[in-house]
Amino acid sequence: MKLFVYSYREFDEAEFFQKFAEEYHVELGICHDAPTMENAYLAEGYPYVSIITTKIDEELMNRFHALGVKMISTRTIGYDHIDLEAARKCGISVGNVTYSPECVADYTVMLMLMSIRKMKRIMQREEINDFSLPGIKGKEMPNFTVGVLGTGRIGRAVIRDISGFGCKIYAYDQYENDEVKKYAQYASLDEIYEKCDMITLHMPLTKENMHLIDAEAIRKMQDGVVLINTARGGLIDTKALIDGLESCKIGAAGLDVIEDEFGMYYFDRKSDVLSKHDLYILRGFPNVIVTPHMAFYTDQAVSDMVKHSIESCMLHEAGKEDPCRVI
Repeated sequence: MKLFVYSYREFDEAEFFQKFAEEYHVELGICHDAPTMENAYLAEGYPYVSIITTKIDEELMNRFHALGVKMISTRTIGYDHIDLEAARKCGISVGNVTYSPECVADYTVMLMLMSIRKMKRIMQREEINDFSLPGIKGKEMPNFTVGVLGTGRIGRAVIRDISGFGCKIYAYDQYENDEVKKYAQYASLDEIYEKCDMITLHMPLTKENMHLIDAEAIRKMQDGVVLINTARGGLIDTKALIDGLESCKIGAAGLDVIEDEFGMYYFDRKSDVLSKHDLYILRGFPNVIVTPHMAFYTDQAVSDMVKHSIESCMLHEAGKEDPCRVI
């Protein structure tokens, strides 16, 4: 099988691509850059393409189709960066990957603790030898009632982990899970907004839940609510989030993802002027932690992402059922 890999990273993915390509007898084509109309031609002769979180719009999808690409596999769980309707129209299959849920679950708990213990401000003060106490008194996890939105593999891992702190936990999902019920009580969104003083998001981004957390949802929440998002930035309306922070309706936020992050994260942009006004505003709050979409980033996860992307393409090539197939 021939697989063309875009956004091939020498510093972390290369060892796993070489390992699994040799193991599965896969011929790799490599491009270190993200796919664009200018470099799409490199995939000619490769029926399978592997990408990461980069935009694949209708124009680029049609270009890949013209080059003979049969399937695009994204080395991510989320696939909202791919125009699925365009893929359907031209007959290109799309697949995603799975990886250990522990990486994102661990990171989520870390953001929870950092947010309620005011760690951003503590670390900023320590850098300038300010060891005073006023303004950095934290809170304790057992005193929180936590709402978990989304009880897939990651959401379930978070629920299991925070149950050890002794939190009261409510959960929301269209499909209830018996494992979750050992630790949490399922509730409606409105119940969670009303009862929970910490809310964490673990849902895929769809048209239906775009801006799930908007001004109206925030209005229903408790004063001083803590919001954690390690899922997708579009789940939260950024303007409503900023308004909630400025009014102190939201007491703290831990964000590994934000809206409009494409073309920014995973690149060195320190010398660039970024047209990301909301990012600058969010980073300016002393009670907001923003990290660059890296909750997933562990050695185990990178290995899983590469392996499962290759395996997904191989299953498609063999005409077998693929659990990672999206369309």
